[in-house]
Amino acid sequence: MKRCLAGQRIAALSAVLLLLFLSTGLNKAQDSGYTIRSDVRLVLLDVSVKNHDGNFVSGLTKNNFAVFEDGRRQQITVFSGNDLPVTVGILVDESSSMRPKRAEVLTAAETFIKASNTLDQMFVLNFNDRVTPGLPPSAPFSGNVQQLRAALQRGIPQGKTALYDAIVDGLKQLQVGRRERKALVVISDGGDNASQSNRREVLDMVESSAAALYVIGVSDPEDSDRNPGVLKEMAKISGGLAYFPPGPSGVVSACEGIARDMRARYTVGYNPPAPGRSKSVRHVRVVVSGPGGAHLIARTRSTYRYEEAVHEAK
Repeated sequence: MKRCLAGQRIAALSAVLLLLFLSTGLNKAQDSGYTIRSDVRLVLLDVSVKNHDGNFVSGLTKNNFAVFEDGRRQQITVFSGNDLPVTVGILVDESSSMRPKRAEVLTAAETFIKASNTLDQMFVLNFNDRVTPGLPPSAPFSGNVQQLRAALQRGIPQGKTALYDAIVDGLKQLQVGRRERKALVVISDGGDNASQSNRREVLDMVESSAAALYVIGVSDPEDSDRNPGVLKEMAKISGGLAYFPPGPSGVVSACEGIARDMRARYTVGYNPPAPGRSKSVRHVRVVVSGPGGAHLIARTRSTYRYEEAVHEAK
C-alpha cells in the first residue's frame, strides 16, 4: 500500500522537484566541483528522523520541521513524507584486497536490491584499477532484480582501488536518472590507490551534489589500504550513513539498514536567499519536533554549494 501511495502522489511533486535536478545537472565548476545554481532557487533535503530509542518516526507534517540556512530560518515550500522513488547507484569495490569478502558483499548488494521500491531506478558500477558499468550502455538503469544481479557478477576482483573515480562516475550517472531523489551505496575498504581524482575534488563534488551517500567499510583493522575517515566524511557531508561491520558477514545487515533509512526519509525543500558573492558554501540544519513538542533526531546533509548563474550578454 505504501508503494502504491508513493506512485499515486509522486506526480504532484515531480514538477517542483525536477527543477533542482534537471536545472542543476551538477554543473561543473572550474575547480572540478559541482554547484547548485542560483537560477534554480530551490534546495531539496532528504531528512531521516528518529526518536531517542533509534526508531524511525513516520506520520510527521511540514509543521514538525524547521530548516535553518547559515543560522536563519527558511520557509519550507516543498514537503513529502512519502516513500518517493530513488535513482540509486551501487558501487562495489572489486580490487584484489576485496577478494576474500566478495561473496558476502555481493549477497549484501542483492539484499539491498530486493528491498528497493519497485519504481526505483538503479545502476551498478564495479571498480578496481578502473570503473566498469555493470549494465550495458544501451540500458544504463534497471529495476529488474535479475539484470542487477548479473551486473554485480560482472566484476572481477583484481588490481588496485580507484574509489574516488568510482564516486565521481557515480555522481555523474545519478544526474542522468529520472527519479527526484538520488543516492549512492558504496561498498569498499575505503583505501584509494589508483584514481585520477583526488580526495579534495571528490569531497567537493559530494558537498555540491544533492545525493545522499551510504558507505560500508569492510576492511580488516590490519589492512594497510583501509581509510575509514574518508568514508565517514563523505557520508556526513551528504546526510547519509557510514557502516563499519566487524566482519564481512555484517555487510548484509548494513545494506538492510540502508534500505530502511532510504525508504523512511522525508523530502523538505525551500527557496534559498541569493548569495552575497558569486560562490559560497552554505550550512544547513533541520530541527524536528514530535507530538507535544518532543525533540526528535534529524539527519540530513550539513552543507551545500551555491553558485550564482552567469548570464551571457545578448
